[in-house]
Amino acid sequence: MNKIFNVNLGGYPFTIDEDAYHNLNRYLDTIKRHFSDSEGCDEILYDIEVRMAELFQDKAKGKAIISMKELDEVIKILGRPEDFGAEAIEDDEEPVVSQKRARRRHRMNTGKRLFRNPDEKIIGGVASGLSAYFGISDPVWLRLGFLFLAISGVGILPYIVLWIIVPTAKTSGDKLEMRGEPVNVNNIAKTVEEELTDLSERITEMTKDLGKEFKSKKKILGPPPSQQEEPLRKGFLY
Repeated sequence: MNKIFNVNLGGYPFTIDEDAYHNLNRYLDTIKRHFSDSEGCDEILYDIEVRMAELFQDKAKGKAIISMKELDEVIKILGRPEDFGAEAIEDDEEPVVSQKRARRRHRMNTGKRLFRNPDEKIIGGVASGLSAYFGISDPVWLRLGFLFLAISGVGILPYIVLWIIVPTAKTSGDKLEMRGEPVNVNNIAKTVEEELTDLSERITEMTKDLGKEFKSKKKILGPPPSQQEEPLRKGFLY
């Protein structure tokens, strides 16, 4: 009889049999090595674990112990290491043809989920989330629609209801589902790296703005008192 192990994936506990446990560790170790040079390595691994946890919950369907069957199905969706440029896991006997079919089937079944978009929000991210869901390029039209409802007497109740019941896209997997893109290892890593690049650019821009503001205030206030009094002291001494 196989041993069982308790594992934690993205904060979700699972019981998993011995074969699946060892293969899961090898899979995650391969991903970790592949993205070890990436600035967002920890974030990438966390988001992948969260996505795996969601898929396990869906695939297990109430089963107490995760087996190789569920693990194989999850890896087919997320992608095998060779799919995103990493080294292949040894002793992988699954035919390449079946891997391609699984990836193609997953791409065809990929749909969108409604989330509030925290990256493009003005108030709660409702309008930008709806824009992503319905494929509207600019959320300003939906914002104008909510504004019209508020002015016309309907009020802001529809917006508040959506704000309460629609979840925020917190992880990379959520944001990919919001846009209708496949939630696999490659796309998760790409999303995390893009977010880090965007954050770095915003910090750089903010630093430049603060520097300009400091220089502007310095010109208005003039030089420090010690520098203003220096010529007077020299004149008095000489």
